[in-house]
Amino acid sequence: MSEENRNLGDIFRRLIDNTGPISLAQFMGESNARYYADRDPFGLAGDFITAPEISQMFGELVGLWLADMWINAGRRQPVLYVELGPGRGTLAKDALRSARQYGLEPEVHLVETSVALRDIQEEAIPQAIWHDDLSTIPKGGPILLVANEFFDALPLRQLVRTDKGWRERMVGLERDKFVFVAGGQPMDTAVPAEWRDAPHGTLLETCPAASAILYEIAGRLADQGGAALIVDYGSEELNAGSTLQAVRAHRKVDPFAAPGKADLTAHVDFATLARIALAREIRHLGTVTQGKWLRALGIETRAQALTRRAPHYAEEIGRALDRLVSDDQMGALFKVMGLAAPNWPDGAGFEED
Repeated sequence: MSEENRNLGDIFRRLIDNTGPISLAQFMGESNARYYADRDPFGLAGDFITAPEISQMFGELVGLWLADMWINAGRRQPVLYVELGPGRGTLAKDALRSARQYGLEPEVHLVETSVALRDIQEEAIPQAIWHDDLSTIPKGGPILLVANEFFDALPLRQLVRTDKGWRERMVGLERDKFVFVAGGQPMDTAVPAEWRDAPHGTLLETCPAASAILYEIAGRLADQGGAALIVDYGSEELNAGSTLQAVRAHRKVDPFAAPGKADLTAHVDFATLARIALAREIRHLGTVTQGKWLRALGIETRAQALTRRAPHYAEEIGRALDRLVSDDQMGALFKVMGLAAPNWPDGAGFEED
């Protein structure tokens, strides 16, 4: 039996038995790589539903925002639409259709490693060019980049304050079950100075993979020009506590229960991402709640227009609107971060109250 077809949990158990506890980042990274490799996890028949699958309004407003930025920046050509983790291609399809009404018809570049999802994306956006990572994206012309529910699935590290100082939280075994254990390597230097003397038991999360990708995005914006939208659930400041979760069949499950068969995610630390952007001397337009951003771009007016056009779908449109913008749904937990090149304009939806 090939390594790819073997039970990932058994592979982890053998590895831990032979070499000791593994990092949570390794556990999460390999689990999600296996999970996304050969399946379509989106929609009612899958494990979860993302904003673009809830309503076309989401993607349309993303396209409108990108077109507005591009027009106000002088309509530079060539221009590239870049999306990280584009799912089924629904967001790209809706955004590009909306942007086309304002003259924006960019080259389309999708960063996707799943062969199964690439096949689905090709049906939705046949003109797209696919990449395994950002390194092969062309360097000519500004980029208009979108990452919706991409950063939350990147491998996470957890640090815990013990009586011996800060240690990385590792994954070990106890009677053949995966359990968290504290590693032996001191990690105090990886902890922000203001947290170093936190009480014993304090847990912090960090995501080096997210930092590295944001660093590369910011470098592209600085060198090529352009703008970016990062949409995900998370916090505008670093908070203590674990946010690791697993979802399968639209329900939260034990993250250790079935490695490679559930989507492992964690809250995005938008404060750290903003600091990295500013360190690369690009513009952080703001980080606001998804509900505020969508309302500022006119989602309620768009919902009314769709209802007038298709009154028999009025109830469905209303439910979708509520799910996207209400504080007790996605509206408050999900954040929208706007980034732009130094000489690019302000973006709609990020104005201070």
